[in-house]
Amino acid sequence: MSATKAVLVTGASNGIGYETVKAFLQSPNRYHVYLGSRSLKKGNAALEKLQAECPSTKSTAEILEIDLYSDESIDKAFEVVKNGQGRLDVLINNAGGGFDSEFSQGKMSLRECFNKAYDLNVAGTNVVTWTFVPLLLKSAEPRVLFVAGLSQMTQAAEAYFPTPPQPAGWPKKIDFETIGYRCSKTAMSMLMLDWNHKLKEDGIKVFSVSPGFCATGLGNLGADAMASMGAEHPREGGRRLIAVAEGQRDADAGKIIDKVGFLPW
Repeated sequence: MSATKAVLVTGASNGIGYETVKAFLQSPNRYHVYLGSRSLKKGNAALEKLQAECPSTKSTAEILEIDLYSDESIDKAFEVVKNGQGRLDVLINNAGGGFDSEFSQGKMSLRECFNKAYDLNVAGTNVVTWTFVPLLLKSAEPRVLFVAGLSQMTQAAEAYFPTPPQPAGWPKKIDFETIGYRCSKTAMSMLMLDWNHKLKEDGIKVFSVSPGFCATGLGNLGADAMASMGAEHPREGGRRLIAVAEGQRDADAGKIIDKVGFLPW
């Protein structure tokens, strides 16, 4: 019988995070998964659904209240894991969000849209990683995954998915605006490079993983609308993340991993 590994997935009450927790519960390996959620209500609903969908799991899961906007919340979450499993084998930095649609709808300023995404996706993720490193150092096979987003850097305008080429004139009409989100996710890839540099001698393997374009409802577009654009079910993202978490891409630590290899630079 293999030893149970402790895993934390942030932002796990829905979307790719939820499907990642589900993939761990369906794995033949044994895990204790901390389902990170800013909202206890949403976290409990997600856990009940997972228990119904994975009745024969060999693993266990529990809610971990964690709000990436709050250092106090992150510190409290650390204490829960420290006093519970006592270590962390896998940290999956999945929590994130985009607020471009709120700018487009006039609900917040352009500066607020960018700052809120950066605070959550970059600063919050960095604080979580920094806080949980001591528990990762207690693991025999520690791994940290940063979940990349729609942040591929491309040169050809026609390849700038998902925004089509724009005609001359102002203002531009962009139905699915994502630039604030994408900039913050690109910054997260630099976080991965820095943490890989910092932790290499400690034996902690660090990755940035693109789950692919999944129908998560990003930017309030709606999962169905995203699916019509070619987005996959979030379960595909969960499968890609657990493959890295279970060691299938260890040779690629310190790199940005895409579903078909590496993201273009």
